[in-house]
Amino acid sequence: MSVPEQLRYSEEHEWVSGLGGEDGIVTVGITAHAADALGEIVFLELQPGEGDTVEAGETCGEVESTKSVSDLYSPVSGEITAVNGAVIDEPKVINDDPYGEGWIFKVRVSEEPGDLLDAAAYSKFIEES
Repeated sequence: MSVPEQLRYSEEHEWVSGLGGEDGIVTVGITAHAADALGEIVFLELQPGEGDTVEAGETCGEVESTKSVSDLYSPVSGEITAVNGAVIDEPKVINDDPYGEGWIFKVRVSEEPGDLLDAAAYSKFIEES
């Protein structure tokens, strides 16, 4: 299972890229582990939209697959600056490329997230769960 080194991860199986960047905007998606566990993703609903704020650890949408429906959580707090319309229109992109074209939204981070895992810690976390 792919766990890219440059990303940070939540225990709810979301990933974050771009922490510490100059513009403060990060990209968020769900991990390959989560996409694999869900099965084929058929529907994605993001409840806040561009310009709205999200809070770390709070529900911000739902991911529906052929197997189940799961909540989507924001791993960071801040303002949503972009939503990936491609995954709303064609959610299977998340299964095909969870760390690339399958990103879900971008956030201008309002506070530094403290509880995100690095790749080694996330790998250990998924092995133990």
